[in-house]
Amino acid sequence: MGIFQRNGHYYIDYYLPNEKRKRESIGVSKKLAEAVLSKRILQLKENKFLDIKRDLKIKFRAFSEEYMRIHVKQNNQGWKRSVLPNMKALNKFFAGKYLYEITPILVEKFKVERCKTVSPATTNRCLALLKTMFNKAIVWGRFNGLNPVKNVDFFKENNIRVRYLEKEQIAKLLESYGEPLRSIMIVALNTGMRKNEIFHLKWQDIDFNREVIYIVKTKNGDMRELPMNKAVKTTLMKVLKQSDTPYIFPNKDGKPLSNIRKSFSTALQRSGISDFRFHDLRHTFASQLSMSGVDLHIIMELMGHKSLKMTLRYAHLSPGHKKIAVDTLARQMDTFWTLEPSQEISKENPSSVSPIVV
Repeated sequence: MGIFQRNGHYYIDYYLPNEKRKRESIGVSKKLAEAVLSKRILQLKENKFLDIKRDLKIKFRAFSEEYMRIHVKQNNQGWKRSVLPNMKALNKFFAGKYLYEITPILVEKFKVERCKTVSPATTNRCLALLKTMFNKAIVWGRFNGLNPVKNVDFFKENNIRVRYLEKEQIAKLLESYGEPLRSIMIVALNTGMRKNEIFHLKWQDIDFNREVIYIVKTKNGDMRELPMNKAVKTTLMKVLKQSDTPYIFPNKDGKPLSNIRKSFSTALQRSGISDFRFHDLRHTFASQLSMSGVDLHIIMELMGHKSLKMTLRYAHLSPGHKKIAVDTLARQMDTFWTLEPSQEISKENPSSVSPIVV
């Protein structure tokens, strides 16, 4: 904010709550320009500036409730786990604020405070939620301005964790617990489906004749088809179909399962597996395919990835497979490795020297 003179006229310069720069021509009196600027500053502090429409004076908490009701609960089946904790953090920090009062510098302060108690990745999830909220507020006519999160830098994340099980560990895990967890794990290990996708799987989504699973609601929003192998088909055919629910794995109320944390934790303890999450069953599916020589583009399609970049994390081999690879190289090239240093192959007759085979 300030006052400047141009061609004998004084101007005042300040910023509106929506980050838009505002200039006003006052006249030849510097004293008048100072008075008008003081008045504008007071109006901004009291939220009475004429450019702030009354119908856009919406509290953040009020909009967050509207956003949850209209958008999140209708489109995100796992919102209680994935969205609600982050929304609570946003509501706590921006309590009492109008949407137009949330500026980039305030978002930066939230970023700093949030990172004191949670990981950078969790902080990024909050920032992403806030950014999406403001995008919706603009589309819905609830906010008139630039998205305050647009130019805020997110933390860099390490997304290359790939924890997977070897075949022996898979066998132990499947033997460690009964139904329905065992069947759920078999489906996860043989299809790469996410936990929420399995929980919301309905009988109408299964085509036993064509041996195909149709995943209607996915993380990316695109329906995809997954082939069933013998293990999945046999497992699903053994699941008892309940007449009062369309879901394959319902809870006692007939609704989709929502939490198997306790039973899965018990299964891990019994099988002696540590540092492992249910989502790592999906990593195991992709890793075992990769180690079996399946093309990465096929793995990408099965996993439902939008780009090959996400699938490249599985372009790795276990230590055992690496040893097999180098041993194979040695067998193919053993003629070269077994030549003694003193043996010099004649340029005129290179075949005259026989290699020493160890």
